Amino acid sequence: MEDPATGIELPAHHIVDGTRPKHAQLRELLDELCETSLKPGDLLPSERSLERAYGVSRVTVRRAIGDLVAAGRLQRVRGKGTFVAANPLVSRINLASFSDEMDALDVEATSDVLTAKRHRPPHEVSDWFGTDTEVHHLHLTRLRRGDGSPYVIDDAWYNDRFVPDLLDFDVTQSVYGILAEHYGMPITEAIQTIKAVAAEPEAARLLDVEVGSPLLEVTRQSQAGGRRVEHCVSLYRTDRYRMQSRVSRAR
Repeated sequence: MEDPATGIELPAHHIVDGTRPKHAQLRELLDELCETSLKPGDLLPSERSLERAYGVSRVTVRRAIGDLVAAGRLQRVRGKGTFVAANPLVSRINLASFSDEMDALDVEATSDVLTAKRHRPPHEVSDWFGTDTEVHHLHLTRLRRGDGSPYVIDDAWYNDRFVPDLLDFDVTQSVYGILAEHYGMPITEAIQTIKAVAAEPEAARLLDVEVGSPLLEVTRQSQAGGRRVEHCVSLYRTDRYRMQSRVSRAR
């Protein structure tokens, strides 16, 4: 059956009373629809269309959609509808750059430069670099995109002692690549601290999410052969980014 509003061909299936709840049956149908017929960014048929197509209640439809939103398969946009979510970037907590991670997924990585200047950093940056609070360092803030969609805001500082002319390069590209190729300083070690935060108005605007939406804040303090070269705080959309690590029991 075809949804008249979107032109989407809905899977032909009868949702029936039985041992499996109706919302679970509908959830599987919608998941199949996302997998076989839709792509990230496509609009899902309206709740009313799904009610009529499958003879279920609005409560059933909303629960099925809510389950898929929670699973990261769908994304609600207020005033617009429900859309198929982008496939999340899975970071394995290593030293790969955002550009490298996107390249591994065959996704085009681009950057919007928001700040690029030399000025006085916050105390935590000075402390990491081991410099006086009056010493200026390089500040680079970028909105990182995958295939045009916003994924993360990087608020990074670079140690002026080691990379004084970094901002003369094309910083829309991989900074880790610049550090390795032009300065001979590939990132070799980093301390990462991860926590959940709520999106403040400016971050919400840049990442195209609602104010208060959950974000992942990742603070990375990076070294290149023992030289403290980078301090970066990144804000990730949780529907487009997941972190994965392998752990083992200490012996």
